[in-house]
Amino acid sequence: MVNMPVRRRASESTATPSTIRPFLKWAGGKRQLLPQLARFHPQRFGAYCEPFLGSGALFFDLHDRGQLEGRRIILIDNNPDLIGCWLAVRGETERVIRGLRRLETAHRSDPRVCYYRVRDERFNPARRRLRASGARWGEQYTPALAAMLIYLNRTGFNGLFRLNAAGGFNVPVGRYANPRICDADNLRVVSAALSRPGVEVREDRFESVCEWAMPGDFIYFDPPYAPVSATASFTAYTPGGFSSDDQCRLQQVVIELARRGCHVLLSNSTAPEVTALYAENVVARAAGLRAHRVSARRAINSRGAARGAVDEYLISNIPPRS
Repeated sequence: MVNMPVRRRASESTATPSTIRPFLKWAGGKRQLLPQLARFHPQRFGAYCEPFLGSGALFFDLHDRGQLEGRRIILIDNNPDLIGCWLAVRGETERVIRGLRRLETAHRSDPRVCYYRVRDERFNPARRRLRASGARWGEQYTPALAAMLIYLNRTGFNGLFRLNAAGGFNVPVGRYANPRICDADNLRVVSAALSRPGVEVREDRFESVCEWAMPGDFIYFDPPYAPVSATASFTAYTPGGFSSDDQCRLQQVVIELARRGCHVLLSNSTAPEVTALYAENVVARAAGLRAHRVSARRAINSRGAARGAVDEYLISNIPPRS
């Protein structure tokens, strides 16, 4: 158990208008689901953690609502590119902005040529050099790499982050008439939020939350979703993906934290394996976990007609507000 900093007394906060937005698109991003997630915000909690950070939509929403004031905040992901980009935005904001402005100018002259030149001649070779340096190489991410990742994310197909078997970024160019590549004002606000005392951003496994979480802490899990069909799987955020075994390990972590007295909230698909792990699992139910079906829009699909409202699970030991 690590030493915990002194926390201010938790109290209820009123919502404020949104002033900060995710700076990355991310498969399964939760901006459109935020009203549903808000029903599960605990009235009082200690530290806040997201072990699958992604775009950080719920973190930014809680930040804007004033519900993270004075708390320890731990933002975790095992994707080194993602964590490297977040760290660069926090610590080297102006250099990231300058890089994005240069990329935005080049993109306007010839989007397709610019995209593949950046992806294949600059981004992937630089990533290979970092990966060869050893573990936690995301912590060595440069502002130039962060700018390229944001650029590729804003202009690539559906805003995907996908790796091939060799670990190379292989998303094709998207079809956008006028993508917003450099949102300097938002990046500065993001940096300020991440630079506040008590905010930690780190590359780690989702299980690491069990090493320090205390009763009353609020942990939101947004893992790669279990596929609802044989053709629906998309988990290639890291070369190893996210398997059924990983879903089982995650369930054990969620149950452990619920038993510990933490407030836990999990998003996932309504795939049969998720139903079996939570909705129909007597151990999960004994820990106080309940699976609630909510409607969400599917954004990641190669066919536009297949994007639309689908059911998802919000699994929590927090009683939802109506």
